[in-house]
Amino acid sequence: MSLRPPKARFSICVIADDANRLLFLKRAPHLKLGPGQWGFPAGHIEDGESPTACALREMDEEIGTARELEFVRALGPVRDTWFGGQYEVHLFHYRWRGGSIELNDEHTTFAWIAPAEYAGLEVMAGIDEDLLLLEVWPYEVLNPARLPPSLRR
Repeated sequence: MSLRPPKARFSICVIADDANRLLFLKRAPHLKLGPGQWGFPAGHIEDGESPTACALREMDEEIGTARELEFVRALGPVRDTWFGGQYEVHLFHYRWRGGSIELNDEHTTFAWIAPAEYAGLEVMAGIDEDLLLLEVWPYEVLNPARLPPSLRR
């Protein structure tokens, strides 16, 4: 069975520090997608843009350029299961090595979230799926209710 062309393509950047806390950004209330929810630096892949170039551009725009990151791994393209496969997603895992974070107007604050703090966080739809696919945290940290039924254990 072949999939239809994706409705949109995204690059999503999961950034972990040495304590395995993840950088989450709280989305501004004026945004159409996920207002007030927590997510990762991410965005639409522009026409003619590579997923890697998009990931780097989105991090520049959303957290600034005064950062040092180590690339860990990339995964993609994958089709989301939460939204019925209409989106093509490219996941990037980075390790934070230093610097500072300067948010743009798409976000109101940021936080480094440890696995033990994650359960009560109001995250954007699909975040648990991204974390599961990228294998950043163990399954037990994730909220099964926020996973598509096909990925629940």
